[in-house]
Amino acid sequence: MTTPDHQPPVPDASRPESKDRIYRSPAGIAGGALLLVIAGWLGIDALASGHGRTPWLALASLILVVPLVSAFTLRPAVYANEDRLRIRNPFRVIVLPWGQVASLRSGYSNEVVATSGTKYQLWAVPVSLRARKKVAKQQARGATSGPGGGRASSFGRSTPGSAASTRPQTDQIMDDLRELAEARAAEESAQGEVSVRWAYEVMAPAAAGAVLLAILLAVG
Repeated sequence: MTTPDHQPPVPDASRPESKDRIYRSPAGIAGGALLLVIAGWLGIDALASGHGRTPWLALASLILVVPLVSAFTLRPAVYANEDRLRIRNPFRVIVLPWGQVASLRSGYSNEVVATSGTKYQLWAVPVSLRARKKVAKQQARGATSGPGGGRASSFGRSTPGSAASTRPQTDQIMDDLRELAEARAAEESAQGEVSVRWAYEVMAPAAAGAVLLAILLAVG
């Protein structure tokens, strides 16, 4: 029986824990899954029917390739709540309290800039230049086809007084993150230090596979 001196701490119900908004790349996940299926099929076939060094080369290649493909396609994600931004990139996990976020930039890549000036790329929110060009064309068509006295929407329909426009999904995500950063930067719960953790669970097996493959190729 637990004594009164050892009661578990009672959660603070006055401030419920904020749920994460999770952002990932559907195209990256689909591409990664396809690559892993192909690699697994070729690797298992080589392990089962290969001769001589072939099974060992296949095993080393799988140990190297599977973690790397997973790291660059399935692993990237961005988690945002009212207190902090957590970025899971291929080889690092970065946690930035909103008070440490100076800006979120969109160019040829999406990135967050800490107050220290350090930049971190958002692998899970890739920039699509093709989507931007498509939206620009839609907006240009809408501007020329809208009737006088009304504002043309990006779909070519007149929406009087409307300022809404279509934007690529990743740009909309960046807008959401900027709004959250601006709204929460001064809050007490959104203060703290930036933390960076290396993803050794990805790097270690990939390094082991690379070493094994190098040894097999060196010995001939």
